[in-house]
Amino acid sequence: MKGSLRLLFSLFLLVAIATSLSCRIAVRRSFSSLPTQNVFSVRLPVPEFNSTLLKFAAIDIGEEKAKQEVEQLLEGDFGSQGRHRSISSWQQQSRIDRRSRYSFRGIPVHLRSPKYYRNWLDFRRILRDWFRNKRFQPEIMSQLINLLKRPIDQHYGFENSNSRYSSCAVVGNSGILLKTEYGDLIDNHEIVIRLNNARTNGYQKNVGSKTSISFVNSNILHLCARRESCFCHPYGEKVPIVMYICQAMHLMDYTICNSSHKAPLLYTDARFDVLCARIVKYYSLKLFVEETGKSPEEWAPAHDGSLFHYSSGMQAVMLALGICDKVSIFGFGKSTVAKHHYHTNQKAELHLHDYEAEYSFYRDLVEQPEVIPFLGDKFKIPPVVIYH
Repeated sequence: MKGSLRLLFSLFLLVAIATSLSCRIAVRRSFSSLPTQNVFSVRLPVPEFNSTLLKFAAIDIGEEKAKQEVEQLLEGDFGSQGRHRSISSWQQQSRIDRRSRYSFRGIPVHLRSPKYYRNWLDFRRILRDWFRNKRFQPEIMSQLINLLKRPIDQHYGFENSNSRYSSCAVVGNSGILLKTEYGDLIDNHEIVIRLNNARTNGYQKNVGSKTSISFVNSNILHLCARRESCFCHPYGEKVPIVMYICQAMHLMDYTICNSSHKAPLLYTDARFDVLCARIVKYYSLKLFVEETGKSPEEWAPAHDGSLFHYSSGMQAVMLALGICDKVSIFGFGKSTVAKHHYHTNQKAELHLHDYEAEYSFYRDLVEQPEVIPFLGDKFKIPPVVIYH
C-alpha cells in the first residue's frame, strides 16, 4: 500500500513539474512575440541637417590662396602678404617690398641676418606645424584642455588640469553692457575671458575687473609687437593670452614676442579654427537662404566669401565650451541706441563677420544644442546662459 502511494505521489510531482515548465515556455514565447521595445530608454530624435548647406559650409573658398601665401612666407617673401587689408594695415604701415624682410617695431629687419636668423628658423617651423593642422577634425574640442587649459593652469599653479573649470564668463565688447551692472556677477565666475584687450578701467560695474584669459585676434599682437618687449597686457603681464591667427605672417609676431611674455602666449590650433569657420558659415548660409530665398551658390558674393570670418567672440565662446562646465555669455548682441563696443565710439560692424548668424548659433547653444552641426556625437555641450 505504501509503495502504491509513493508511486502515485511521484507521478503527481512529475506532472506538476512538467506543467510548470510548459507554462514558463508559453509565457516566454508570448513575450518574445511582442515588438522589441525597451520601455526604460528614451531616444532623442536625431537632428536632420541640411546636407546642401553642410556641403557648402565645408568649402574653404580662400584655401588655395592661403596655401600660396604660406609657401611665399616659407620662402621669405613677406612683400605680397596683403590678403586681409580690411583687417590689418600691415602692408601700408610696414612698407615692405623685399624678400626676407619683416617689420618689427616699425623697422624693417633682415630675417636672415645673424641677429634674427634664429627667429626665422623658428618661424618657419611654427608656420609649417600650424598649416599642417589646418584640416577638419571635430575631435579637437576634446583636446582643448590639453592644448590650452593645461599650460594656463600650470602658469596659475592650479592642480587637476585634466578637469574643466567649474564656471566661465565670456565677456563681449558690445555697447549694451553699459545698460547693465553685471560686474560682480562676471567676477564671481572661476574664469573670466575677455576679448581683444577691451579695457575695464572705468567700466567695472558694467563688465567687472577680473580677467583670467585674454582672447585676441592676431592683429592685436601685430600692433603690440611694435611696442617695447611686445607689451600687450592691459590686464597685467601675468594674464595668459590666447589668440587665433588672422594671417599666417602674424606667426612671426608670435615667434618674436613669445620669449618676452611672462605669461603663456598661445595660439589656437588650426583644426579648431577650421571647425569654428564651418559652424559660422553653416549658420550664415542658413540665414541667407531663409531670408533671401536664393541658392547657397549666391552666398559668397554677398559675404566676401574669401574674406568671411568668424568673430573673436564666437571663437572665445567655442573655447569656453571645451574647457568649462558652465558657460555664461555677457555683452553679445546689439542695440540701435548702443555703441558697437562699450569702450570705443565705433558704431559700424565689420562686414567680415555675420553677427546675426553668430547670434543664431548662441541661441541654439542655449535652447537646442543638439542641432549645432560639425561638433560630432561624442562632444557634450555644457549648459550655456546668455545675459542680455
